[in-house]
Amino acid sequence: VPLIGFGGAPFTLASYAIEGGGSRNYLHTKQMMYGDPTAWHRLMDKFARVITGYLRRQIKAGAQAIQLFDSWVGCLSAGDYAEYVMPHVELIFDGLKREGVPMIHFGTGTTAILRQMREAGGDVIGIDWRVHLDEGWTMVGHDRAVQGNLDPLVLFAPLHEIERRVEDILRRAAGRPGHIFNLGHGILPTTPVDHVAATIDMVHKLSQR
Repeated sequence: VPLIGFGGAPFTLASYAIEGGGSRNYLHTKQMMYGDPTAWHRLMDKFARVITGYLRRQIKAGAQAIQLFDSWVGCLSAGDYAEYVMPHVELIFDGLKREGVPMIHFGTGTTAILRQMREAGGDVIGIDWRVHLDEGWTMVGHDRAVQGNLDPLVLFAPLHEIERRVEDILRRAAGRPGHIFNLGHGILPTTPVDHVAATIDMVHKLSQR
């Protein structure tokens, strides 16, 4: 079983720090970003450097891959991502390249910025359920691997519906090397465990066709 290291990305961590928790509109985060860009970039740089060190230590401790989670970055436009976030994410991926492990770049609600996320770095780009897998992969580019993209709430559906969704994702992957089947975001604590096990079996069975 592979051991995957985990780290929050600068924007998502900054939004938690500034908002004091989750947010619907990221008002205070964007106020700082637009109103005091110097302070914003200083904060993001601090996060980027700490995250790089944190992930490097996980690799030294045995992590065979790392995943950078930017759960809330989908609230940004492509232009804002490029200006206020991308340089700091690039710093992380550039700083970890020499460690020689696969790097996964994950976000949600990121259809509009998938191309920028690819440019920022990562060997694998996460795609959520809001875009068809084949369309998202085209945006990312077929020279990169992708991860996704089952809606986590589908796991609450009847098994025949789960199988229909799994089959559709695998059909869109078209047997192309580089697809990691996964959820498009985190699994919910109340998810039926038997549905999770059944989904894994479906992926194995349908992938062999």
